[in-house]
Amino acid sequence: MNRARVAVYLLFFLAGAAIGTWTARIPAIKQDLGLSDGRLSLALLAIAAGAVAGMQVVGRLVDRYGSSRVMIPAALLQGVVLVLPAYAVNLGTLAAALFGFGVVHGVLDVSMNANAVEVERAWGRPIMSSFHAVFSIGGFAGAAAGGLFAHLALSPAATFLSVGVVVALLAVWAASWALRSRPAPVTSADGVRPGLPKGVLFLGVLAFCCLVGEGAAADWSSVYLREDLAASAGFAAAGYAAFSIMMTAGRLAGDRLAVRFGPVALVRGCGLLAAAGLGLALTVGHPVAGVAGFGCFGAGLSCIVPQVFSAAGHRDPAFAGRALARVASIGYLGFLSGPVLIGGLAELSGLPRALGVPALLAAFVALAATALRPRTAEPVGS
Repeated sequence: MNRARVAVYLLFFLAGAAIGTWTARIPAIKQDLGLSDGRLSLALLAIAAGAVAGMQVVGRLVDRYGSSRVMIPAALLQGVVLVLPAYAVNLGTLAAALFGFGVVHGVLDVSMNANAVEVERAWGRPIMSSFHAVFSIGGFAGAAAGGLFAHLALSPAATFLSVGVVVALLAVWAASWALRSRPAPVTSADGVRPGLPKGVLFLGVLAFCCLVGEGAAADWSSVYLREDLAASAGFAAAGYAAFSIMMTAGRLAGDRLAVRFGPVALVRGCGLLAAAGLGLALTVGHPVAGVAGFGCFGAGLSCIVPQVFSAAGHRDPAFAGRALARVASIGYLGFLSGPVLIGGLAELSGLPRALGVPALLAAFVALAATALRPRTAEPVGS
């Protein structure tokens, strides 16, 4: 079982590394193709569209064939599709390449989380947060690798080929150690095919609330510190750095906290910490308090999504793939819409008030944490 756990770590790491590497070379791709900010945003939207599209089909594949038969090919393909954007010749080909990248990433995201749930079930205690921590570490590693290649004035193609080979090798390693899952039966004793278990959609709502906050922190924390708190350009960047570091640290500690306090108490405490942290950043009005507040916000959000995914996957083993796909899709929409929502509200009432929305959503998650209470599968009609 140790090998199965390491295999899932490898998959989470390579998925994060692929995203981090791509992100680091976006400026070079933009320059090479002569894209404006607006045209680049259209291309980046293709990743999101592809990820959501992939998540719509992968749930049934996982439930029918088992997570391991889906995640290993997807992991290998992740190394291949990472290379394609480097050979785009215009906006259309770049968008097509990024759509394919998004599809593969969406399929890998759901299938590796489903396998992580199976490993966690066999392990006998919470370990989901550690997988998500490794994803964050992979993102840092990929961004660092991309930055190094950029510093050495190497092309995006050289960057993506090099990292793509590493991703493929990690996928092969994971394939040899992965837990070979078997599909659970999906019909009841009387032959009736059940639907998703109760509560899955609400778990998706909780993921949505959390990921609105993650998207808002990524896109607006530096802007808030720079324009509203008059921080220097360098210090303004520390807001999101603190958020990211504390999120990773929180996920590394999340499994021990889940064992000690249980998922309900952990998510309730994390929601309250996130709400209080962002509230601190918005009310004190000093750059140092802003950075500290965003750090607390990251620590608070860190354990929520792993616990939500774990709860969805354990709700009914026969529908773990579809449940995770539904929750991940709803949550991902929060990550995409969060920055847009904050921007629109900021136009109407100012950025500080707009950023109060993620704080309120975090408080809502704290109040609704009982939705994560373990229960037996209670399927509803499809």
